[in-house]
Formats: sequence, C-alpha cells, structure tokens
Amino acid sequence: MPMVADFNVAKSPKDIAFYASLLAAAFPICQMMTIMYWSRLSDRIGRRPVLMIGLLGYLVSFLMFGICRSFYWALFARCINGLLAGNVAVIKSVFAEISDDTNRPRMMALLPLMWNLGSVGGAAIGGIFADPTHQYPRIFGHMEIFRVFPYLLPCLIGCSITVFGLVMGIFKMEETLVREPASRTMDIRMSPTSPSSSTSTLATESTQLLTEPVQPKQRSMRELLTPTVVRVMATNVVMGLGVAMSDQAYPIFAASDLSDGGLGFAARGIGFSLAVSGVAVMYLQLVAYPKLERKYGALDCYQRGQRMLIPVYLAIPFLSLLTSRLEESIDANTHVSTLPSWMSHVLGEYTLWLLLVLLLLARSTGTVLAFTSINLLTVNLAPSKSELGFMNGTQQLAMTTTRIAGPIMAGVIWTWSIKHSFPYPFNSHMVWVLCAALTALSLRMSHKIPESVNTFAAGNNKRDTADDV
Repeated sequence: MPMVADFNVAKSPKDIAFYASLLAAAFPICQMMTIMYWSRLSDRIGRRPVLMIGLLGYLVSFLMFGICRSFYWALFARCINGLLAGNVAVIKSVFAEISDDTNRPRMMALLPLMWNLGSVGGAAIGGIFADPTHQYPRIFGHMEIFRVFPYLLPCLIGCSITVFGLVMGIFKMEETLVREPASRTMDIRMSPTSPSSSTSTLATESTQLLTEPVQPKQRSMRELLTPTVVRVMATNVVMGLGVAMSDQAYPIFAASDLSDGGLGFAARGIGFSLAVSGVAVMYLQLVAYPKLERKYGALDCYQRGQRMLIPVYLAIPFLSLLTSRLEESIDANTHVSTLPSWMSHVLGEYTLWLLLVLLLLARSTGTVLAFTSINLLTVNLAPSKSELGFMNGTQQLAMTTTRIAGPIMAGVIWTWSIKHSFPYPFNSHMVWVLCAALTALSLRMSHKIPESVNTFAAGNNKRDTADDV
C-alpha cells in the first residue's frame, strides 16, 4: 500500500487498494501461463534444473522490483517473476519423491511451513525495512541509494536469501527424479550361414543389448483428470480463492483509516502483526499437523482447517468497530477516570493487539491445516511418480487462478464497499463475509471426496516404468 501510494498512480487514497491488487495479481497471472510447462518439463529433464531456473528468475525480478520508480515498472518486474516461477509445483514433486509413507505427512507439512514463513517474513521485512532513510535515519540516513530507491533494502534481503538457496541447490542438491530402466528385449536372429563358432560371441553381444532405458509413457490428461481429481481441484480452487482474498484484504484492512472500517496501522505495524501471527506456524507444521494427520487423515484435517477459518473471517472486521468504540470510550471518560489518559490508551492498544494476534494465530492454524492437507491429497492422487509433476502443476494452476482473482476481487470489493454507505454485510465487512462464504462452500464440496484420497496412490502402484516391448 505505501509503495503504491508513492507511485502517485491512484487518483484518490480510496483507489490505492485497486492498484495494489493489480500489482499483487500480476505474479499469478504470468505464473498461470507457464506453470504447466515447467511442471511437465520437470517430468522430462528432472526437478533440479527447473528449480535452479526459478531461483535465478526470482533473483533478477527482486532486483528489478527494488529499483522500480513507477507503477508500470513494478508491474513488469512482477510479471517476470511470475513467468519464471515454476518452483512451487516442482518442489512438491521433490518432497513426494524423497519421502515415504512413514514421513510423507511431515515432509509435505514443510511446504506450507516454508510458504507461511516466507509470506509472513517477507511481509514483515517489507514493512520493517521499507524506506529505511526515514524509518532509521541514524543508520541509513546518509545512504543516497536508499533515498532514491526506498524499497530496495527489503528486496536486497530477499535477494540474499535467494542467492543462498541457489548456491545450496547448485552444490548440494541431488536430482530426485530417478526412473528405473525398463527392459526391452532385442530380437537378434543368427543367419543360417553364420559359423557355429561365432555363436558365443553373438550371444555375448546380444546380452549387452538385451536391456536399454525406456522413458515411461506419460498418461494423457483425460486419463489423469478422474472425477476424484476434479472434485479435489474444485474444492481447492474455492478454498484458495477465499484465502487469497483474505491475504490481500488484511494489509488493506490494517492500513485503512478507522473511518473506512480499517485499523489505521502504519507499515511497521502491519509488518509486526504479520510477523507475530507466524510465530506458531513452525509448531503447527512440524509437530501438530503430522500427529493430526495420522489420527484423522488428510481429508479430515482439510475440513477442520476450513471450519476454523469461517468464524475467523467473520470476526476480523469487527476489530475496527471495537477500536473505534474503545477510543470513543476513552475520550469520553478521560475526565472522570481514575487512570491517566496515557494508561487508558495503552490498555486499549493492548486489548486490540491481543484480539488481533489471537485471530491471526487462528487464521494461520486454519490455513496450515487446509493447505498442508490439500497438498498431501494432491500428491496422493498421482497414479505414479512420473505423473507427480503434472498433478502438482495442475493444483498449482488452480491455486494460481485464485491468486489472480482473489487480490483483484478483494481490492475491488473493499474499494466499492467503503465508497458507499450500505449496511452490514455490504459495508467494509463485505470482503470478509465473502471469504467465509467461499470457505463454507468449499467445506460442503469436500464432503463428496472419498476417503481413498488419504492413501498415496503412487506408492501402491509399482508400475512406474514403460511396458515391456
């Protein structure tokens, strides 16, 4: 939001959310164009080279984004980032290939853990280190480069993390897509005129030619998109749309004025609130989720996560109303209260932050349960390991669609709702009510998914190679 405001592209402050949504949607729009290409390419040439290309693309696009000074330059950088972002789908295939039935839930739980830590940490870094010459003048005030490019520092921090991943991938990562060669018998017939003494020589040569590697035949899209796969992808899209809208709505909600139904936070407050909400993610991902999955199954965990998200979405916008009431009460009772005015304000702030952190922690918990489970269900649907890239690419394509529509819808709905004086739920609550409604619809759709999705299909199918000729 502050970055878009600095571009001076919006005609009024209430239009900033719309342009911020366009900037957020540029990445998934471009990612959608290439995600299936990168996924299928990883099924052919391997996971490692595709991952390295993606990391290199991130590095270049981060630098471009950090030095942008106009909205359209930032939009271009986001597009480059999206076109080269094939890593998300491919890394899911890597995790599935290096795990087995005993540790797959824990391994798949690492994916949303990294995503949540990256999302929360990235947002926190952006809010804390943006415009450092004004936020930290004693340290960065004399550095002209950060005065000219106020958003370069958080991008450089992101670049350093990407460089670390690139170096580790080049020197430490091994290829995980290993296919066992299928046998192909060579039909070698001896000529009747051949001397009998050459029989043993030809037999030896034919033995050397007896087997040769055969690339496994990839199933068609029609064969892979079974009714169960379609149901899982459909509920994934609906649930993901609600999450994408809420991800975009929260920073807009936090930055908007109280009069517009927001919290009136500055960039540092938004970043801090997101950082605090991510504290419990590591425990949820690494400890709690594997135990829950073993006890209830991935499908049940998926449904439990959605049940948790629905009331959280409905409750978040009421924080603005609570904050307004607290301020009015403090101002009205200052002259009769036995507490100093500053102490009343502190208590009001503590109350707001306590409720906000609790809601954000509950939202993180629901998101962890939902996304970890849907990742595991998608992997379980692959009929063989050679189709993992396609299956994860299809899921990522579905999720990318939601990340296109979600930010745009959230920005448009928020802008429309605060420009009009309609009653609940068509006021500033509207975007959150829609998030809850989408999650409830996804929950209902998930009840039609069979329990068989809790089993890793590729693990039961040993035929991961081509048929014998």
